[in-house]
Amino acid sequence: MIPSHEPHIVPGTERGLMVVVVGPSGAGKDTLMALAARHFQGRPDVHFVRRVITRHGDAGGEHHLAVSPQGFASMEQAGSFSVWWEAHGLKYGIPSEVSVSLAAGNLVIANGSRSALHRFQAVFPRLKVVNVTARAEVLATRLEARGRETHEDIMARLARGPLTVRGDYDVVDLDNSDSLEEGERRIVEVLNGFLNELV
Repeated sequence: MIPSHEPHIVPGTERGLMVVVVGPSGAGKDTLMALAARHFQGRPDVHFVRRVITRHGDAGGEHHLAVSPQGFASMEQAGSFSVWWEAHGLKYGIPSEVSVSLAAGNLVIANGSRSALHRFQAVFPRLKVVNVTARAEVLATRLEARGRETHEDIMARLARGPLTVRGDYDVVDLDNSDSLEEGERRIVEVLNGFLNELV
């Protein structure tokens, strides 16, 4: 359930589009978002959200605002998040300021989670989902390279974890099995398509 004090956007006032990028471990979601952010750097109508996470600031991965669990709880109680969720022992928050950018008619892109899409849908009337995937053998190779799991554990996880998005969402599937250059081309193409909807 979304707490009642979380800010909702009033229907009819949201001119922009909220884009939530999701995908399984190894699909390269964070990398593609970083490449897309570099490509659109300097465009005032494209905003990449800096998430608030209860994770150390130098833990690697995306550029986020690191807070303590207590700090996150205080921000949540103060209504500082449009959406927040918990996964893998961490809490993630989308700052409520995104509503200003959406009201201005901008494209707002956030790193999300498939398990939290219902929360985004409840708050953002105009929601797009980009589901970053890759072929199973590519995911396995990338996950093995991290050295965090055994080959058997990885294959078992891939076997039980569907790569599709379940639910009534407007989804674009993006296969990121190939080169970084091809992945960047694909996500830029998708985001440009969304921008065309705002014209």
